[in-house]
Amino acid sequence: MIKEIKTSEIKNFIKNNPETVLLDVRTYEEWSTVGKPDSTSLGIKTFFITISQDPSFIENVKKEINKKKNVLVMCAAGSRSAIAADLLSKEGYQAVNITGGYTGNDQDPGWVNSDLPSV
Repeated sequence: MIKEIKTSEIKNFIKNNPETVLLDVRTYEEWSTVGKPDSTSLGIKTFFITISQDPSFIENVKKEINKKKNVLVMCAAGSRSAIAADLLSKEGYQAVNITGGYTGNDQDPGWVNSDLPSV
């Protein structure tokens, strides 16, 4: 079972786990039309690596993200990121799914609706 976190818990998680990065697995179209998270003001780096229809997702992550980091994984509303977090956990990453993703769902308002920085 993968670990999950609500968007309201992100700042506290980062404070308690400074070796954390954010991984946004949405599509290029979503990043350009809906917006992007800006985690630099939270003191962490964001990686944009799409999972959608990309058979080299894991290889792309391995090229960019060290397994020693905690990886907060985000998509639009939490479904694709749950899949990505599961895949990453199986590869030895400390992956945590952000349940509300960027835009939110019925249980979690999401990054953009939680006063977290966006560009």
